[in-house]
Amino acid sequence: MYVCSCFGITEKQVREHAASGACTPRQIAGACKAGTDCGSCVRRIQELLGRGSCPRRELVNQGTSSPVAALTAGAA
Repeated sequence: MYVCSCFGITEKQVREHAASGACTPRQIAGACKAGTDCGSCVRRIQELLGRGSCPRRELVNQGTSSPVAALTAGAA
């Protein structure tokens, strides 16, 4: 089923991007442009992502890892 009619993005594609690490609608948009035109699909993308579905967010909440710290450490 299509989630984003503007760019022809399906639920399967959103789930694949989420499995690859896209945890927010903004990250999904960066991966495939879904939600960047009319925006009517953003709520559905949020539903597909669900709460707590991002492993990186869970690590940050536990104090185990920080994506920002990892990025700045890699730039040094």
